Amino acid sequence: MSLLFIVLLILLACLVLGLAAWGGFALWYQCPGPRWARLLVMTAWSLPALATLASLGALAGAGGASAWGPLAFVLALVVLLCWWRGIRASHDRVWADDVACMLVSQVTGDRVRLDNVRNFEWRSETDYDVRWESRDYDLSQLVSADLLLSYWMGPAIAHTLVSFGFTDGRRLVFSLEIRRERGESFSALGGFFRKFETVIVAADERDIVRTRTNARGEDVYLYRLQLRPDQLRKVFLGYLERAAQVRATPRFYNTLTSNCTTIVFELARRLSPTLPLDYRLLLSGYFARYVYDHGVMTPGYRFEQLREAGRITGRALQSGPGDDYSKVIRRGVPGVGEDELR
Repeated sequence: MSLLFIVLLILLACLVLGLAAWGGFALWYQCPGPRWARLLVMTAWSLPALATLASLGALAGAGGASAWGPLAFVLALVVLLCWWRGIRASHDRVWADDVACMLVSQVTGDRVRLDNVRNFEWRSETDYDVRWESRDYDLSQLVSADLLLSYWMGPAIAHTLVSFGFTDGRRLVFSLEIRRERGESFSALGGFFRKFETVIVAADERDIVRTRTNARGEDVYLYRLQLRPDQLRKVFLGYLERAAQVRATPRFYNTLTSNCTTIVFELARRLSPTLPLDYRLLLSGYFARYVYDHGVMTPGYRFEQLREAGRITGRALQSGPGDDYSKVIRRGVPGVGEDELR
């Protein structure tokens, strides 16, 4: 038996294992019913794969190999792929309160009318007042943008948000998030298998940032971005464009290709088309360093200085009900002018 033949058998075995694992997870996250029923379906799916591996093992041992296993596996794979292609994203589900409404925008010159801006009052993750608002903004008064990273599961993974500031002191935060159904919880692995739809949320900072620092106990960092007025406008309108696309055509969230960090990267490429792909787009906890390396943060500081000064968690926890949350969290952040803090 030649070495080439053995290598080919090993590659085929790896392919079968990979397809079997992918199919198993797809069935686990997409099949309805209790856990035992999903385990039963996964077991039935795995049998042709195991038979195929046994046939490959028999070939490697120069023994007789049955053809029924590989044939059954190919047939099962074709059926699985046809089923997978038929899974469609939908807006017609019973959504969790914080993602129940979709952003609607109307842009006329510099004037922007937004409906369904979220402004919840969060006392805890489960205790909150539901409040969706309509707001008007003047893009000629758009003066700043801040990148926020919120950490909840170690240094490598963070949720990415962008907050826009206006001359009147108002701020609006955009975030691409999973659109959870009521009672559903996030799963990074499930995000690879069409488990969740996606939604663009526009929210007040006291809602979408404060719930992370004060209600969920996440660790949040804020960095001032150095963007020209025309660039600020392009990124702001880019979020509105993406929100309109998602509203028109439901889309699945994907942990790798369509998440809170990749949308920032996509919009940044509108400003600089040559921005390179980077592992930090997947390991979003390091995304701030990627932005720093491309010269978009406040100059004259080491990244470690910006990170230390931009850690807003402590200031947020000390803020009181009567404080201006947005001003409190920006105290000492490089690039933030004194006029913003008055």
